[in-house]
Amino acid sequence: MQKLLLLGDEAIAQGAIDAGLSGVYAYPGTPSTEITEYIQASAEAKERHIRSNWSANEKTAMESAIGMSYAGKKALVCMKHVGLNVAADAFVNSAITGANGGLVILSADDPSMHSSQNEQDSRFYGKFAMIPVLEPSNQQEAYDMTRYAFTLSEKFGTPVLIRVTTRLAHSRSGVLRAEILEQNDLSLPSNLKQFVLLPSIARKQYNLLLGKQAQFEADAAKSGFNALIQGSDTTLGIIACGLAYNYLMENFENHQVPFSVLKIGQYPVPHELVEKLYDTSDEILVLEDGYPVFEELLRGYLNRGKKIMGRMDGTVPAAGELNPNIVAKAIGLPVSEGFQQPKILQGRPPSLCEGCSHTDSFLALNEALTRFSSGRVFSDIGCYTLSALKPLESINSCVDMGASITMAVGAADAGLVPAVAAIGDSTFTHSGMTGLLDAVNNNSPILVLILDNATTGMTGGQDSSAHGRVDDIVKGLGVNEEHIRVIIPLRRNHEENVKIMLEELEFMGVSVIIARRECIQTLGRRMKLKALQKKEAGN
Repeated sequence: MQKLLLLGDEAIAQGAIDAGLSGVYAYPGTPSTEITEYIQASAEAKERHIRSNWSANEKTAMESAIGMSYAGKKALVCMKHVGLNVAADAFVNSAITGANGGLVILSADDPSMHSSQNEQDSRFYGKFAMIPVLEPSNQQEAYDMTRYAFTLSEKFGTPVLIRVTTRLAHSRSGVLRAEILEQNDLSLPSNLKQFVLLPSIARKQYNLLLGKQAQFEADAAKSGFNALIQGSDTTLGIIACGLAYNYLMENFENHQVPFSVLKIGQYPVPHELVEKLYDTSDEILVLEDGYPVFEELLRGYLNRGKKIMGRMDGTVPAAGELNPNIVAKAIGLPVSEGFQQPKILQGRPPSLCEGCSHTDSFLALNEALTRFSSGRVFSDIGCYTLSALKPLESINSCVDMGASITMAVGAADAGLVPAVAAIGDSTFTHSGMTGLLDAVNNNSPILVLILDNATTGMTGGQDSSAHGRVDDIVKGLGVNEEHIRVIIPLRRNHEENVKIMLEELEFMGVSVIIARRECIQTLGRRMKLKALQKKEAGN
């Protein structure tokens, strides 16, 4: 079969295509974005008419995927770990409804918070929902597990969660493809009340889910993704979850580890394998990239006096992603610290792109707010969050998607008037619209600055659900048209933009200013493409 050089994300995408995928639903979020982008760019996906448009947010993506599964087809839903919080209502309930067509949820976690607000570990969600969880250790397993996840989902009629971390998602390796499967035919559930979670039905469905738990564990024992590799040195037994297994192998020539190793790639982990490692080792070391999810379980049901090491006792740092050096230190191997950064080199914090429209928007806002006390600008998640840093230092919050408007509402209720919310166009349709509706219903004295750069800029310029619709959405939510203002954030318009902002800051009600100018990056790419097309047409 064909062998490809793929990112972990791309391996997952190709695995889904080859498994007979009919649709992917997602909202862009690092480190998961490339999965959907790969499917969107795939000629095979286009030939097979695989649905791959971006969703407004992770909750709508999850619900759409459930709908496709209901209709008997295979659906993949992708998000980063904090996006799973947004999708949690539908995600947890999908475990109760079960699946008809294969339903696979991909959550990409971000240990060390390279581009995230926290280090949240999605395996907790899988355990909470009581569904199978798969965690690949390399790109080939990412491909194989994705194909297997759809089989597992349809075998047990349950959603399956795949959990990856940043390094696996964004590193490349050779991946051998397998047989390409056809898409499922349209086929409704045999029980048409299966997805109706009225209490009387939900109780029955919940009992069905409980009854599958032993089957999930039995399948994990024979799938091949969990394996106990016996070593000659019984002083230490190592449990390596997902990518941690790769880090462990990098420390030993020819991957010959002297200790017994329990490689974990599928949850729930069979108790028998864990007990065998525990009984044949003097001490246990748990390696997992993320929270001490398995270490905590191990301390709970096998706490028989033997020393258990990991994140909880400090053998492995409590925060941050793993790497081969951390693993080597935990085992007691010598470590080369490598290149030491000279003191003359200073860290360079991220900054807005040169020519970014957000810079001009915040320069105007900063000047307009000089007559008020500081600390009243609530922001959101997007490129514009960088305005918290020098030289702008404009914003005072960034909590979660859509929180800017609702935090401004709460602050205004507390007496901080005027309060300002700064939110991007894509974030606004993701989860800001309901907050603006609250503000309208409360007649809150807030100014909402919608930074409309016509794209989802922070994750690379994906289509924004708000494109061309922001004004109509704001009107539809009930904002008075007199207080919906559109500005063009350019330096030459600075004085006029400051004047408009001052006028709306003085209004004791909801006002919205839409700062509209295309992202400098997407503009550059669009102009290059236009020039190329013009050149090709001339030839």
